[in-house]
Amino acid sequence: MHKNWIAGEWVASQNTQQNLNPSDLSDIVGEYVRASAADVDAAIGAASQAWPAWSLSTPQQRFDALDFIGSELLARKEELGELLAREEGKTRPEAIGEVARAGQIFKFFAGETLRAAGEFLPSVRPGLNVEITREPIGVVGIITPWNFPIAIPAWKIAPALAYGNCVIFKPADLVPGSAWALAEIISRSGLPAGVFNLVMGRGSVVGPALVEDPRVHAITFTGSVGTGNQLLIDAVSRHKKVQLELGGKNPFIVLDDADLEVALDCTIQGAFYSTGQRCTASSRIIVERGIHDRFVEELAKRTSALRVGHALRSETQIGPVADASQLEQDMEYVAIGQREGAQLLCGGERLQRDTEGFFFSPAVFVNATNDMRIAREEIFGPVAAIVRADDYDHALALANDNEFGLSSGICTQSLKRATHFKRHIQAGMTMVNVATAGVDYHVPFGGRKGSSYGPREQGRYAQEFFTVVKTAYTAA
Repeated sequence: MHKNWIAGEWVASQNTQQNLNPSDLSDIVGEYVRASAADVDAAIGAASQAWPAWSLSTPQQRFDALDFIGSELLARKEELGELLAREEGKTRPEAIGEVARAGQIFKFFAGETLRAAGEFLPSVRPGLNVEITREPIGVVGIITPWNFPIAIPAWKIAPALAYGNCVIFKPADLVPGSAWALAEIISRSGLPAGVFNLVMGRGSVVGPALVEDPRVHAITFTGSVGTGNQLLIDAVSRHKKVQLELGGKNPFIVLDDADLEVALDCTIQGAFYSTGQRCTASSRIIVERGIHDRFVEELAKRTSALRVGHALRSETQIGPVADASQLEQDMEYVAIGQREGAQLLCGGERLQRDTEGFFFSPAVFVNATNDMRIAREEIFGPVAAIVRADDYDHALALANDNEFGLSSGICTQSLKRATHFKRHIQAGMTMVNVATAGVDYHVPFGGRKGSSYGPREQGRYAQEFFTVVKTAYTAA
């Protein structure tokens, strides 16, 4: 039985759940407790009690803890990657890469503890000096999704601890295994009791408890649009600091002058790897008319040839979708696209393999238009809609015509077009001749419009959320 970590102890609960492998439903990854409202209250109390001392901890204390966590993640990346692949369904190489990224994130923020900077300025009034410093915000509630069950927790937990905050971590109910493994490492890192707390459980129980308690000063959330929007209303009305990452419907433009091989590689990686279950996936492929037919013909061949199977098998390129509800959603959107008049070029079917799992063939729609639901709504699965564009200006207009603005991309050999696109695309991140999915851990992550709210995540920009600014005046 895997327990919650509260106030420096492993705490049992009456409610439990089984964690199933989406590649093989007969494989039980483990059994994990589900926190009650009383458990969340205890975690908040422990964090509140620990915060005054931890907020004044030395950079060396914080460095040592984060460096320990990062080092162990990197040393155990293959073991933990296999666990991640079993519970979430992404392929073993992708899962190992995710664990390595989590380790690198902790290492980066270990270094950030030693790079804290401020400003010392003369006042406009004689005899005064001004100091501008950053201080930890307090107790932070961290709520993470199931699609990156160790990397996203890492890029929230690491900066929270690095800047002197205390944490209550609520992972997605679907994937508690990676979260528990990360918490177990953190529990041995030397952090004082209460600085870090793990509360696995249902969002309907843990989420409101974190949002409503005045002892929690900030909430960082990655997840669905509906849940995030409601959380924002509830948290801001209580004067909490809020950071949201909610999703995307990311465009990838292929211009007539694109290198066809590069365009195909970027599209397949961006749309279908990680089974399309990432907010940075490029599910809108906007193709200029001159290259359209060649591109579509070759994309159909390559998509149909992708090997879908058990996440732990070496030949597998695309693993299963995460669970039955996600499979149902993917298949429903295939039906929606057909009803809307788009042509299903390939895929879109549930697949049978030698183990019972949630296997789904990557789908490509052509003759899609920007007003169709399959081209406007986030499907969160390996489903791509191809929209034909008359020219570059038309392609850019189509790309910007969406409520989301997370990631974006263009494939072209024109420096002029690439430069114009980087300036005029309405997205927080943009790629030129690179897949929309996948970003470096030391640079800011986040979007515009309906994709994000609040300061950016990752890199040095994380301090904007996890710290508050203080201005101090001193008379000489």
